[in-house]
Amino acid sequence: MIGTCARRISSLATALALLAAVIIGTPVLAAELVMFEQRGCPWCQAFDREIASLYPKTPEGKQAPLRKVDIAEPLPDDLRFVVVERFTPVFVLVDRGREIGRIRGYAGEDHFWGSLSLLIKRLDAAPQHNSAARGSESRHSLSKE
Repeated sequence: MIGTCARRISSLATALALLAAVIIGTPVLAAELVMFEQRGCPWCQAFDREIASLYPKTPEGKQAPLRKVDIAEPLPDDLRFVVVERFTPVFVLVDRGREIGRIRGYAGEDHFWGSLSLLIKRLDAAPQHNSAARGSESRHSLSKE
């Protein structure tokens, strides 16, 4: 009887450990602003100097944290739905596994904040759990014009 209880406890502990590993290792599909960049990109460097350090302290940064992805590296699994462009920077606002919109290029602080404000409005207006709407909103973009 004691041996049976010990085996059950051991099995339960193993199952709980596996469950914890899955939960901790699973990315949270929440809003984030993904910056696609590459080494030597002067516009990426300008963004880093002018915006990157204060972005996390802003309401936008709290709602959609910045995540940087180097286009020379393999695309992370949780971003496989994003079409990666060859130029940088490109900022893609994603939420729950779908693209809300993108900003192509970095034309300075005013342009970035204004464009991001429009994307955040789309995020706020996007259906939260409607899988039928996923494709309809995914290719909106704001480009540097």
